[in-house]
Amino acid sequence: MEQLTNNKIKTEEYFINMGPQHPAAHGVLRLLLTIDGEIIKNVDPDLGYIHRSIEKMCERDSYQQIVHLTDRMDYLSSHINNGAVCLAVEKALQLEVTDRVKVIRTIFDELTRIASHLLWWGVMGMDLGALTTYFYAFRDREMINDIFEETCGARLTMNYYIPGGLMFDLHPNFVNRVKKFLVDIKEHLPEYDRLLTGNVIFQKRTKGIGMLSKEDAISYGVTGPVARGSGVHCDVRKTHPYHAYDRVNFEEALLPEGDTFSRYKVRIKEMWESISIVEQLIDNIPEGDIKVPTKAVIKLPKGEFYQRVETARGELGVYINSTGTKNPYRLKFRSPGFSNLSVLNHISKGGKIGDLVAIMASFDFVIPDIDR
Repeated sequence: MEQLTNNKIKTEEYFINMGPQHPAAHGVLRLLLTIDGEIIKNVDPDLGYIHRSIEKMCERDSYQQIVHLTDRMDYLSSHINNGAVCLAVEKALQLEVTDRVKVIRTIFDELTRIASHLLWWGVMGMDLGALTTYFYAFRDREMINDIFEETCGARLTMNYYIPGGLMFDLHPNFVNRVKKFLVDIKEHLPEYDRLLTGNVIFQKRTKGIGMLSKEDAISYGVTGPVARGSGVHCDVRKTHPYHAYDRVNFEEALLPEGDTFSRYKVRIKEMWESISIVEQLIDNIPEGDIKVPTKAVIKLPKGEFYQRVETARGELGVYINSTGTKNPYRLKFRSPGFSNLSVLNHISKGGKIGDLVAIMASFDFVIPDIDR
């Protein structure tokens, strides 16, 4: 609000709601903004609109059932989330899955990462006014969804990994369809650069916006592409390899600038690296069993167990406190979205509401991952 006082314009702070139904929130996230004119003074996130008590439900369910709750959190990283629980259970049981399972899980994880980044790219362009990106991205993402559906029967909340292996083997068409997708996506990614990356308007909306220093990223516990866009070495696939990541060559996408454009470029680079990982494995899937025999009712030994994986949004941690029964005494998820959200206020102050939309798009929030 502006007042004319002694021929001078005096501004006053006021509050507005962004969400919980705002399309740029990508879910039911409410941000209470304190603004002075167009300038943001404070961003106060209000969570819980889609909280479903998943961690409490895990205390009631068996370890096989818990797996199927995780793809309802970050539903764009379904396979990766499922794998985190499976790895935690397998670690507790000292269970070694076959090489075939490790390679197939790695391929599925990387296809999941590409599919997630494709949706992010299309929606980020749309958030900033470039509607065309949405159609380009979904054209390519549908190819991955078709591949997943043919093998595991689902397109979003997918349940394919189980403790000890996989539910069933690959569809006979899997390898050929993945190879066809790799050819297509390698032709299409340069289109993305011509359409959006090099767009002058897009660059002015993202370069120098939402600056996050390396030190602040570490201090706030930020992970994933958001942290790597500030030069933080934090890719769990590199620091704590799992599945078959220790047998493939890929680079961790790191950029030092720490702005919205840097976070954008990291995800583009990650798609190319994921393509490379899948190319290295798709013709080298070992023969063997897809399951290691486990008891019908899995009981973990007493103790505390922790497993981390690299989702499309960052580090997902699974903490299990077991008393030796078929249910965990306590299960806690360390979700990347919740930790990354904590830095939003810090990097948004002094910017404008339009800048906040661009910053949030570069964070790639999935709200059920935050609320759980």
